[in-house]
Amino acid sequence: MNRERSRNLYDRALSVTPGGVNSPVRAVRPYPFFVERGDGAHVIDADGNRYLDYVGGYGPLLLGHDLPQSVQSALQSQLADGPMYGAPAEVEVELAEFVTRHVPSVEMIRFVNSGTEATSSAVRLARGYTGRDKIVVMQGGYHGAQESTLVQGASGRTSEPSSSGIPAAFAEETITLPFNDAEAVRELFEERGDEIACVMTEPILGNYASIPPADGYLETLRELTEEHGSLLVFDEVMTGFRIGGLQCAQGKFGVTPDLTTFAKIIGGGFPVGAIGGRADIIEQFAPTGNVFQAGTYSGHPLSLTAGLEMLRFAAKNDVYDHVNGLGEKLRSGLTDILADHAPEYTVVGQDSMFKVIFTRDGPRDLDGQCDAGCMQNPDCPRFDYCPKDKTDVDRAETERWERLFWPAMLEQGIFLTANQFESQFISYAHTEEDIEETLEAYKEAL
Repeated sequence: MNRERSRNLYDRALSVTPGGVNSPVRAVRPYPFFVERGDGAHVIDADGNRYLDYVGGYGPLLLGHDLPQSVQSALQSQLADGPMYGAPAEVEVELAEFVTRHVPSVEMIRFVNSGTEATSSAVRLARGYTGRDKIVVMQGGYHGAQESTLVQGASGRTSEPSSSGIPAAFAEETITLPFNDAEAVRELFEERGDEIACVMTEPILGNYASIPPADGYLETLRELTEEHGSLLVFDEVMTGFRIGGLQCAQGKFGVTPDLTTFAKIIGGGFPVGAIGGRADIIEQFAPTGNVFQAGTYSGHPLSLTAGLEMLRFAAKNDVYDHVNGLGEKLRSGLTDILADHAPEYTVVGQDSMFKVIFTRDGPRDLDGQCDAGCMQNPDCPRFDYCPKDKTDVDRAETERWERLFWPAMLEQGIFLTANQFESQFISYAHTEEDIEETLEAYKEAL
């Protein structure tokens, strides 16, 4: 493919933007292609190349790039009424009512401007509500570019910053544990349960290749936090209104957190974030409580209009049946392809999320394995080999994925997330023909 114009744009970007990008995940070798426009389930780059898009803006584009007329009309009407006001608007109430009506754990909600702002505000709220300082996060989990969770360290011990510019004092209040290790959580709470303000986790480790929770793991988190007076915070920035449909991942897994963070889909492709949960906790935010949280653009009418109309469309149409059905078809097809070409690799994902992890080990006899993505089934012959936490994914062939596989897929017109770790997404705009084309591309690339 010719990408001369993208290369020229990248050269220009390098002189005015660090690394030529505005988010490091967009930095690919030797240079990124620059998107000119989206079209349904595709993106078209600056040189006119067309790609089937499974990045989906890293999750927000549940409906794809072509918004339904109802969404477009609502956005145009809002633009005609003015971009923002610095005062409340009805759409804030309407979207709040929609979320509280469909997500059982959410009684009240506070809108902010990004997933990072949502998670950092949730941590502050948990500390303010409990009067405790320590928080627990899972190794490999991502909760935005905030000081409290950009950490690394041994299981159950004080962490250290994982980025320059973060004082060590921030990380000292954060404890990391392996995802899916229920015993490690029990041991930590037995030793330090009265110090812990909250446990924050993604229900599915979406920023580490979509690792699913093992049976009983989320229930253990719920039980221990409740027993010790800590809060359970589900980071559903990625999974919210994608996994589990309108009830989100917590509804799918049947576990009720105290707080939930949202972003991505609830903004319909526009910047947004939110913290929802029990009313007695959310009311600790100012002005009704003593936990300060504020923002000029919070509850931005354009973002909330896009999110509300997208969710209304999803509620009235077959959006979740469609995307989840395609997800099942794609993961099942990938499982069959791997059985022939790379049986040591692992398919993961649920509903409309998917990924192939280039795991290095596994049995050759695959009879009885999960047929459409790893479900952490103890009876599966691959169970002992399937990734369960960050360490397992780190052992995969990440360099091969990025250096060889991703470019090979791009050459066939398939746009995947640019590393081994980020999940991939199916939208309402994708078709069965798109899935067949994608499976053929995987077969060729592998």
